[in-house]
Amino acid sequence: MGRDAVEIAFVVPRSGPAGIIGPSCEACGLLAADEINAGGGLLGRELRLRVVDGGRAPTVVAREVDALVSAGVVEGVTGWHISAVRQVVAPVVSGRVPYVYSPLYEGGERTPGVFLAGETPDRQLLPALSWMARELGVRTWCVVGDDYVWPIASARVARDFARRRADVDIVDEVFVPLGALDFGPAVRRVERSGAQGVLMLLVGSDAVLFNRAFAAAGLDAACVRFSPLMEENMVLATGADATRDLYASAGFFEALPTTSGLDFSRRYAERFGVQAPVLGSLGESCYEGVTLLARLAERAGGLVPGEWAAAADALAYDSPRGTVRMAGNHLVQSVYLARADGLDLDVVAQLAP
Repeated sequence: MGRDAVEIAFVVPRSGPAGIIGPSCEACGLLAADEINAGGGLLGRELRLRVVDGGRAPTVVAREVDALVSAGVVEGVTGWHISAVRQVVAPVVSGRVPYVYSPLYEGGERTPGVFLAGETPDRQLLPALSWMARELGVRTWCVVGDDYVWPIASARVARDFARRRADVDIVDEVFVPLGALDFGPAVRRVERSGAQGVLMLLVGSDAVLFNRAFAAAGLDAACVRFSPLMEENMVLATGADATRDLYASAGFFEALPTTSGLDFSRRYAERFGVQAPVLGSLGESCYEGVTLLARLAERAGGLVPGEWAAAADALAYDSPRGTVRMAGNHLVQSVYLARADGLDLDVVAQLAP
């Protein structure tokens, strides 16, 4: 490996409601970088991650990323951050450096030079609603989400889906400010709606606080919860007493009983030990983001974003999520449904192949 290093802006939450998953994100990104470097590096150079706090206001994050790119300090961008941040960062870096966005998101991103490693509603949210109707008889839903692009757009996708189905109905929608502290009004709205299920589109500590308020009101005895953004750290923070009938869907869970998933969990534990941040689906997505960036760079033979679209064509490889493949600018992966059992998330079904 040459002495020169390639630095990538690694945009992950160190603050804000999503800060609860930040340590897991950083650990998973570091593991990916370690493994890439052990294999000869990125394009023969050492890969280094420069952490940018993605939990701040979108314009603040974009300004820091812009400064790093303009100064030639970083040659790419990846990481877990909310869609409101992505929408400001993407036009700033488009055509300058490649950008691999790792989280689940609402779909539809087409900015040149942006590649997406996460799940989308068509394979994650909608199949879960169908499964709930078929297997649990849950047909009526109240949406509770944060008031920004991902929850609003995802709720719209669910609403459009429900209009075409006889077994899914969205009866009410409640949106709260990101970082809300009082979920009493939202819980009372759910209760008044009479819905059989809550579609939770809440981030990090917002979801934790809602879960606690929901259980304290006794609604967990009569109403299931489902979230496409509920992972192991958030379940742990929620507490075992508030996770009854709580479901989540993702491309990876720490308890995913597949060879690739178990092997990844083993490597994570060996690298970071018993004091490691809890391994979860959202943190693991950062491993996917760093890995996908490296795979695309190697296939394109460089970090020129204009050459990556051709490199993405027909790219497929094995990851902790199993075999993944590129379709356009999106990484397509299997998606699973898990149910909380105390402080654990147990996989109960595969939603998408």
